[in-house]
Amino acid sequence: MSLALHGIGVGGGVAIGHAHLISHTDIEIAHYTVRPEDIAGEVARYDSAVKTARQELEMLWGSIPENAPTELGAFLSLHIMLLNDQTLSVEPKEIIEKRKCNAEWALKLQLDALLAQFDEIEEEYLRERRTDVIQVTERIFKTLAGHDMAMHTPAPTDRDSILVAHDLSPADMVLFKDSEYLAFITDVGGPTSHTAILARSLDLPSVLALRHARSLIHEDELIIVDGVNGVVIVDPDERTLTEYRARQDEWTERQARLQDIRTSTPVTQDGVEIELFGNIELPEDTDQVIENNATGIGLFRSEFLFLSEDDLPTEQEQYEAYRAVAEQMNGQPVIIRTIDLGKDKIPKWQEETDAPNPALGLTGIRLCLAEAQLFRTQLRALLRASAHGKIKLLVPMLSHVGEVRQTRRHLEEVKAQLRVEGIPFDEHIELGGMIEVPAAAFTVEHFLHHLDFASIGTNDLIQYTLAVDRNDDAVSHLYDPVHPAVIRLLHHVISTCNRVGKPISMCGEMAGDPALTRLLLGLGLRRFSMLPARLLKVKEQVLSTDLERIKPLIARLLDADEIETLWQVMEELQA
Repeated sequence: MSLALHGIGVGGGVAIGHAHLISHTDIEIAHYTVRPEDIAGEVARYDSAVKTARQELEMLWGSIPENAPTELGAFLSLHIMLLNDQTLSVEPKEIIEKRKCNAEWALKLQLDALLAQFDEIEEEYLRERRTDVIQVTERIFKTLAGHDMAMHTPAPTDRDSILVAHDLSPADMVLFKDSEYLAFITDVGGPTSHTAILARSLDLPSVLALRHARSLIHEDELIIVDGVNGVVIVDPDERTLTEYRARQDEWTERQARLQDIRTSTPVTQDGVEIELFGNIELPEDTDQVIENNATGIGLFRSEFLFLSEDDLPTEQEQYEAYRAVAEQMNGQPVIIRTIDLGKDKIPKWQEETDAPNPALGLTGIRLCLAEAQLFRTQLRALLRASAHGKIKLLVPMLSHVGEVRQTRRHLEEVKAQLRVEGIPFDEHIELGGMIEVPAAAFTVEHFLHHLDFASIGTNDLIQYTLAVDRNDDAVSHLYDPVHPAVIRLLHHVISTCNRVGKPISMCGEMAGDPALTRLLLGLGLRRFSMLPARLLKVKEQVLSTDLERIKPLIARLLDADEIETLWQVMEELQA
């Protein structure tokens, strides 16, 4: 009898194959007292386990297939970095010595403390990193217990296989990629977990957060994975199989068509050319932007350079990262957002805030202006790198025009220093502002007098406009990018920028959603920036859009007050 399971679809397309289950065994953590004369030996045993775990991960890192996505190496590097961090390499040993307990119990106590800290984090991407900590500690636990950490996933031979697991670590994903499975499904995971990010980059059918799939599905059982709708069908009947085989063929044909348009210029059917940029977080992400033939980099989130180390990155380290991206883009625009820390992006070197609501506190440009030396160091690195390519600066979290004036004063003072030192830079470097606070959106024309361009950050703009935290399960259903207030606010910002002749782009999640591309085109948006993996799907929508045809639909959309009417018009836009 068929069984339908529902989860989070994060990979495209449909896969039909036989289940291959990966075991998930919880280790029993013993607690016992270690005699004083045996403490040194217990510390050495822990040291040895960490060393072995590190060697295993380094060996896996060295065996990553050449065609694997860059994210795979990045996540393995993150796990190696976590093993090297004192929170796992040093502090458990101190617990052994202080509490005179066994290594396993010391690691458990440390893990509990770390997870309690992660539970305080609000930002979804960073909160999902708790999974990385769990997986790294599991590797140490199993090494201490003498378990073989290899994931036994022999490559499929006579038929197609689908991996079924409780969870997949980056190390597992190396073997998964090498084994060429059709798809994978997991019991746990969220839309911003490393598993989800890798699934999107691999563009494989995958469904996460199925809760009990591992216990409900049997080895070798026929299953269908619908990565578009987040559905897994176990033991499908013939009629369902026929339907999904047709969907599978359609998806395969569509993917082939997408590759055909990779080098095409994104232009609407009535001749309006659109610019499609890629978002990146680290310099190594640039390859995917180039591979997908983007116009340039529309958002380089520079704060990720500040989150990965124990200490502040130096001016030279920042300069080298920015320069590497600028040179690789070979004259194409590279828009670098200045440090967007605060809220829940708290680096190790920064003291955690005790503000009652950090999201409304010292964050983004507010933090930069309060920490002038930090800001000026970054500006020096950015200006120096601007001599090597077409770099533009983007300031986050603006709410007052005065913040732009202060930013320009810092910028001019840093320029003056570099001139005295004889260091080259782009004298005419452009300064843009993020429109992600309703105050900035409503008064955008005032900001445009002081900015060279603007970029809409829809993630925060929607949350602040609707007073909805999309990471809060209790209210996340209220997070709606096509709410009448959101659409009218976007229309106001875009039309104002177009009227005064200032470039306006969008770099939030809405820009990379092909279901919303025609809406945004109809509102007047001509510059989109998104994850590189989404570029071709958005380009496909651009190429099939007739702007004159959708004008009446956009007019109806702007007049609509009811959600039902909005979605009806949205369906007509996609027709």
